[in-house]
Amino acid sequence: MKQMILDIAPTPAPTLDGFVPGRNAELLVALYALANGSNQEQFVYLWGEPGCGRSHLLKSVVAAAQREGRTAVWFDETGAAAADDVLVVADDVERLDASAQIALFNLHNRLRAGGGALLASGAAAPAQLKLRADLKTRLASGLVYQVHGLDDGEKAAALRGHADARGFRLSKEVTDYLLRHAARDMPSLLALLDALDRYSLANRRAITVPLLRELLKD
Repeated sequence: MKQMILDIAPTPAPTLDGFVPGRNAELLVALYALANGSNQEQFVYLWGEPGCGRSHLLKSVVAAAQREGRTAVWFDETGAAAADDVLVVADDVERLDASAQIALFNLHNRLRAGGGALLASGAAAPAQLKLRADLKTRLASGLVYQVHGLDDGEKAAALRGHADARGFRLSKEVTDYLLRHAARDMPSLLALLDALDRYSLANRRAITVPLLRELLKD
């Protein structure tokens, strides 16, 4: 059944429009500006706990920037892919080894001199990372945002809005069951909701808790 869920509703590509802002409205505005090149700040750093949406946001910015005709690339410690005036994205910087930390430090300096931009993310605020002191200073030199996860009320509202957009009503009972028994990050919840919609249509049954339980059953 888990494979069926994957086959019915593959996870959609992340987008900024598809990110439910919650308490992250200011951050989202800054990322739209970074993607389209209107942000005056060259350096943005995001941090937050696993599942808060950091990777979703980074992937969304890359896609949005490329749609705007900008060159956006993922950090490569060799520096081969990054010119001085591009947007570079680096995720999970706390995992960088010593050589990669030096490469990111040098890249930061190149981008600053060349007019490029860096969007980086990590599990903690720059000062709390176990990285080179000079790199931590660089990461903290621009805009720094904590990515706040959604609370259950915000997740429920997001799920109902997603259901409305797909043309069906999501009851409180089904919403509550989803939040209690499914993976709690929003991409997984939305993918499961899409699967539930398609499963309902395929079986010509209303979306109810028993139907959801059947879909989730191994």
